[in-house]
Amino acid sequence: MVPLSWYLIVAAALFCIGLYGALSRRNAVAVLMGIELILNAININLIAFNRYITPEEVSGQVFSIFVLAVAAAEAAVGLALIIGIYRTRDSVNLEELDLLKG
Repeated sequence: MVPLSWYLIVAAALFCIGLYGALSRRNAVAVLMGIELILNAININLIAFNRYITPEEVSGQVFSIFVLAVAAAEAAVGLALIIGIYRTRDSVNLEELDLLKG
């Protein structure tokens, strides 16, 4: 049986990679990918803690499915916004976006 600490180490590494990707990238698609990695790290933590603390309940899996649904909605809305911005600006570079300026 794999110890809980191994799952937490993998989730922490995945979270750190996602945080670095979300904060350091200029491309909007890469930022969305970083956010997806962060949400997957959260899912690993939810399921691992559920497995080791209360294995007879399914609350961790339910929360994980909820996070997956939120991630899917975030990806759909985010990509729709990026496509709309690309059509008007011909770029998805976050530093070039100044839509609030006249």
